[in-house]
Amino acid sequence: MLRAMLSQAVREELLARNVARLVQAPTPDREEIHPWTETEARAFLTAARAHRLHALFVVALALGLRRGELLGLRWSDVDLDAGQLRVWQTLQRVRGDGVVFGPPKSRRSRRVLTMPAVVHQALKRHRNAQEHERRLANGQWQESGLVFTTATGRHVEPRNLNTAFGRLIARAGVRPIRFHDMRHNCATLLLAAGVSPRVVMDILGHSQIAVTMNIYGHVMPAMQQEAASHMDAALSEPEPEAGDDADE
Repeated sequence: MLRAMLSQAVREELLARNVARLVQAPTPDREEIHPWTETEARAFLTAARAHRLHALFVVALALGLRRGELLGLRWSDVDLDAGQLRVWQTLQRVRGDGVVFGPPKSRRSRRVLTMPAVVHQALKRHRNAQEHERRLANGQWQESGLVFTTATGRHVEPRNLNTAFGRLIARAGVRPIRFHDMRHNCATLLLAAGVSPRVVMDILGHSQIAVTMNIYGHVMPAMQQEAASHMDAALSEPEPEAGDDADE
């Protein structure tokens, strides 16, 4: 950040040089990621099935949306007929400012995603349940246009979502992870299934392919083994039949 500020000062001829360019910043150690296995992810969703925000957890695992993107998701950004979901808004609680709606993290974070069937079905059930809650609210409903709300239509507090997530983990009996780790789960499952890193990058809304590769490089060895197997199948010569002349 300081380097960028001083570069701007150089462009405006307020400084002759940017001394921050001389600094070699250390490379931070990346925290090793240990997302859920497929079995653990399914066990969690099974335990969350009765929770009113079950669809939120399905979207988090299947599409890798960030917490703020999930809580800021509007019905106007969900096209159930076309099977697409648009990430165009986030919700954050900012100290001193309260709840703030804003754009996603970066330009690449604004994205249109194709919904897997499991997401499509979960959101349809959620919409019907939300309509039922609207009727039960008996005039107390506060229309926000958000997909995931409280029982009276208000936005969901990020801290309350974390609390509910922790309780569901305990109910499912799976390894405790952070809410953000469900995003890692999405990427790991996609890469392990052979989905192109470029496609995973677009789904997660990363700004560069290098970001995707650096974070999820631990999945690459398994993908390379699969690639080697495909190449063997494509190029291996058939075994000679018994009695064939080896020289021929």
